[in-house]
Amino acid sequence: QVQLVESGGGSVQSGGSLRLSCAASGYIYNSYCMAWFRRQAPGKERERVASITNDGGTTYADAVKGRFTISRDHAKSTLYLQMNNLKPEDTAMYYCARGVSAWCFQGEHTYNYWGQGTQVTVSS
Repeated sequence: QVQLVESGGGSVQSGGSLRLSCAASGYIYNSYCMAWFRRQAPGKERERVASITNDGGTTYADAVKGRFTISRDHAKSTLYLQMNNLKPEDTAMYYCARGVSAWCFQGEHTYNYWGQGTQVTVSS
């Protein structure tokens, strides 16, 4: 079965960096869009932070452009999110998600597999 397992979250001070990883298994990894979402508070909607198509096309939310970089390693079936210059407003639970196709769309409903999440906390 499809599994997505995130790692790399933690607590950092404002201006610091973290790299999140998402190990995928149970399907042909290079056939699907992958994305990172975050939920900044319980009950709040998840927002797409960044996405990457099967051939490397990337999209970023305005709030993270220039600070975050999404990448994927097909040989390792792993998705990454390099987060630099972190701000307190980046504090959230971060989720890895697999899209329903090779192309990436914005809506949460266009992603059908999710990891369990990894917490990122940024203090000022």
